[in-house]
Amino acid sequence: MATQRTIRFEGATLYPKQRAAIYDDARICCIESSTKAGKTVGALAWIIEQGLRGKAGQNYWWIAPVYTQSEIAFRRCWNMLEPLKAMCKRNQSAFFILLPNQTRIMFKSGERPDDLYGEDVFACVMDEASRMREESWHAIRSTLTATRGPVRIIGNVRGRKNWFYRLSRLAESGVDGMAFHRITAWDAVEAGVLAREEIENAKRDFVRLGQEDVFRQLYMAEALDDASNPFGLKAIEACLVDSYSPDNPIAAGVDLAGRGAVNVVRTGDAESRDWTALCLMDRNGNVTYLDRFRKPHRETQNEIVRRVGRCQAYVDSTGTGDAIVEDLQRRGDMRVLGYTFTDRSRQDLLEGLALALQSQMVHWPDFTTTDGKGSLRDELESFEYNYTPRGVRYNVPEGQSDDLAMALALAVKRMPWKRLTVTKPMNILQQTSRWDGTGDSEAWRKYQEGRKPTVSEREQDKPLAMPTLTRTQDTRWSQAG
Repeated sequence: MATQRTIRFEGATLYPKQRAAIYDDARICCIESSTKAGKTVGALAWIIEQGLRGKAGQNYWWIAPVYTQSEIAFRRCWNMLEPLKAMCKRNQSAFFILLPNQTRIMFKSGERPDDLYGEDVFACVMDEASRMREESWHAIRSTLTATRGPVRIIGNVRGRKNWFYRLSRLAESGVDGMAFHRITAWDAVEAGVLAREEIENAKRDFVRLGQEDVFRQLYMAEALDDASNPFGLKAIEACLVDSYSPDNPIAAGVDLAGRGAVNVVRTGDAESRDWTALCLMDRNGNVTYLDRFRKPHRETQNEIVRRVGRCQAYVDSTGTGDAIVEDLQRRGDMRVLGYTFTDRSRQDLLEGLALALQSQMVHWPDFTTTDGKGSLRDELESFEYNYTPRGVRYNVPEGQSDDLAMALALAVKRMPWKRLTVTKPMNILQQTSRWDGTGDSEAWRKYQEGRKPTVSEREQDKPLAMPTLTRTQDTRWSQAG
């Protein structure tokens, strides 16, 4: 007769506010947290305990926005199981851990929501939920229906334009079966998880950059509309119109899929989110056409020829795109320039786009693409600041597409914008000079009294009007084209 074994597992030590959030009795618990406040460690301890209490054959899931983030949680979970490793098994290619009671903790990506349907799940953690697609939540809610399993939805705050923020507000309102918790950096400091000096230094650095609101969102978990978006949500909304322009386009931008012809073969996450995007604009900055597609190399080139025609165009010439640009230029009937993406050139392009959006120089309708899975507005609103040793960069969260936004940025770069002309009357006596620039100083009056009038001055009844000087300011954007 087989003897029954008792397994004792001591999870991570959690500070009171962390434990109260993770181990809340509510079935659906939303946790908005500061960065590095310990939400991931607490959630890993929770999902392990859920699995150890389960029955053989049951599944317990950890969902992250992309597989690389799931892999991080997979490795950390395996390390937390150190006392039980001899009784556990792990599959490093499929990212799952088989616990001693024959339950499985599976680590998955939320990038393809359709892949999350079908399985019965008995408990789940959704990590970095503010950066995950809403369709992933729909799928997870479906898989928990039959089992009535609990779910912990955790993540940093990232504006108000995402499903995690809306669901958190619903939980905060006191809906039955739901709970809401907020963990700030100061909570983690009080618990000894983070150093007070480090948080104070971070606040100082953000204040110096004039971005205290970004600090409040990252460390205080306060959702702010524009804090994390470099373009400004209000600026994006102000550029929306009802329909595409019917006028003839004069400029175009083409962002090519990074893998050329193989992008039609869906063998991994990178291919599934990589598209060729094409944007056309008329002379007033109104978008006349915007869409994305996946086609083999030759068909992609033919589509560009058909849509762009004689428009001035910037085409992504990075990697395999260089061959397409050369073929288009060799035709002799197109005005195409290649644009090579590097860290610096990409940032320059996006900064130019930010200027155009905030100046309302471009307009487009808020339509979805022909595949029905994305829109330019969604992409622009997903951008956020990324602080690197080389400076601030504008990026979308890992796993999200930016193809439409980059096509628009290329079109904006290619537009023959008119030069900025500033006409301003200038009083010469008020310019800086050896007379101290005031025009009425004691030294100036003495000079005027001792000066003999010229013939022209004697003949004048009235003083001459001051000249109007016209200054033309050129920028790198005025040189486009």
